[in-house]
Amino acid sequence: MSTYVIGDVQGCLAAFRELLEAIAFDPARDRLWLAGDLVNRGEDSIGMLRWCMAHEDSVVAILGNHDLHLLAVAAGFVPAHKHDTLDDILHAPDREAALDWLRRRPMVHREGDWLMVHAGLLPEWSADEAVRLGCELEAALRGPGHLDFLRAMYGNEPRRWDPALAGQDRLRLIANAMTRLRYLHADGGMEFLHKGAPEAAPAGLVPWYDAPGRKSRDARIFFGHWSALGLFLRRDVVALDTGCLWGGRLTAYRLEDERLFQVPCHARREPGHGGR
Repeated sequence: MSTYVIGDVQGCLAAFRELLEAIAFDPARDRLWLAGDLVNRGEDSIGMLRWCMAHEDSVVAILGNHDLHLLAVAAGFVPAHKHDTLDDILHAPDREAALDWLRRRPMVHREGDWLMVHAGLLPEWSADEAVRLGCELEAALRGPGHLDFLRAMYGNEPRRWDPALAGQDRLRLIANAMTRLRYLHADGGMEFLHKGAPEAAPAGLVPWYDAPGRKSRDARIFFGHWSALGLFLRRDVVALDTGCLWGGRLTAYRLEDERLFQVPCHARREPGHGGR
């Protein structure tokens, strides 16, 4: 059995199928960890969800910012953005089944010393605490009050962790950290405007994984979300968003022997501000 972690697919189903061929994926034997952003901007988001639903016994898919954005658009709380490609889901005959399946995905996934999250973790959170906080948000998304969260989800505040946070402020912060985080300010506040590579970051910003005193160093963290960072391999963190959507590559990382697999992506869209 092999376990593969795959970066942001974002509806690029053709490249995803090519990558499965490259790794000789066998759903009866192997497992896939998908690092969030299953949908949006690619050519076949509903096809991607259908594939995951059909293979859910061998797939762990966590939620990313584009996945949460889809749920909010489908609920009517925000309009689709100019560059979104969500209509194939919103008008699909199996729309409700796909959306219900998606909102029941985890926020983080941990096995032993490996942890997968879409974007990042705040420095105050250990891996164990991240799992607990992820479960809080999962309970909100899966429960009868999930529309309350989706309605209140958008916004950048609060930017700093406080264990006393409660209600929608607490849930919004957890979602923002786990699905949108790239940089932190020196005071520990999350930065959402700058999305470029670390070497071009404005003074005073630090990548979340380099924050002083980060408590999640007790796990090796796999994440996506940051196409400008690209493939980034370190003993404590592995970044796997290699820009498939922008004509880059789709990447898989095999946990058992740390081998990388990549396929070129042919879809290319003009960058926009969609998602969250």
